[in-house]
Amino acid sequence: MKALFMAIAGLLTGLLASEAACAGPGADAKTLDYRLQARNLAPGVFVVEGDNADFSLANGCNIINTGFIVTDNGVLVINTGPSKRYGEQLRALIARTTTQPVRRVVHLNLHPDYFLGNQAFADVPRYATAATTAGMQRDAAAYETNLYRLCGDWMRGTEAVLPDQAVDAAVKAGEWRLGSHSFSLLELGGHTASDLVLVDRSSGVVFAGGLVFAQRVPTTPHAVVSTWLRSLDSLQPRLLKTVVPSHGPVHDGGQGAEGTRAYLKWLDKNFDTWARQGWDMNEVLRAPVPTEFRQWAAFDTEYVRNVAHLFPYYERQALPAAAPLKK
Repeated sequence: MKALFMAIAGLLTGLLASEAACAGPGADAKTLDYRLQARNLAPGVFVVEGDNADFSLANGCNIINTGFIVTDNGVLVINTGPSKRYGEQLRALIARTTTQPVRRVVHLNLHPDYFLGNQAFADVPRYATAATTAGMQRDAAAYETNLYRLCGDWMRGTEAVLPDQAVDAAVKAGEWRLGSHSFSLLELGGHTASDLVLVDRSSGVVFAGGLVFAQRVPTTPHAVVSTWLRSLDSLQPRLLKTVVPSHGPVHDGGQGAEGTRAYLKWLDKNFDTWARQGWDMNEVLRAPVPTEFRQWAAFDTEYVRNVAHLFPYYERQALPAAAPLKK
């Protein structure tokens, strides 16, 4: 097992190094400029799209879609990106887009690119569910270390600033307001223990967070596949208009959720079968994967992580029940 994980680590390091040699689509590694752009999705609703790829030096670890919504009483920011520098550049972009001040920040889950830009928003109330804040506090030091290792100077000065406000009451109430603007908040799970979805009621735009990936292999360090599939079923009726996934292109309707569901069902069925047949991780990594999924962004690195994260669970489930001790 140790040899397998060493091999996986070596494979990932090599792949990330090769990615770093390529130019990112927007980021400028020489000046550490993310070159963020605000794309208008609906009146007052903006997305800032990240690179549909894995973390790398070339993209400055910017692989997330963040966003902001301009209301008559200020701006709501949705996630703050992977670094202090990203957060600063995001806030400057917002200031260039509107004269309204930033009033609130909301984090949709606990992963590092959702909140490591918070230093630029330290003067603003920062909201998350209680479970997400606890997870951030638990993992923040490891996130900082890992992203420094992957993205170097892009991460200079980045230190975790946690949410300071709980959003659980708004989730329970079913409505969250800023000025005259109204949002729906849904707490689901499966990608992490607490996956928040924000729906802008005036436009129908859905910020789906980590539950939806579009044309990209899902990340799974905190995933429970069965819970994730149930959450996608619950979310599907909401996906009527524009959907902003955590990673991958913005799209209309349920296509991103359907792709994510298809991938998770394929994993669940095949990992269960292979575990019951006694396969080890090396055999799983060599097994054929449907062409559709192999063509998705970050397949070469993320699928290896999927196997490392998830297959041990299926192995444990496949173990025969222990025979009772004879008296």
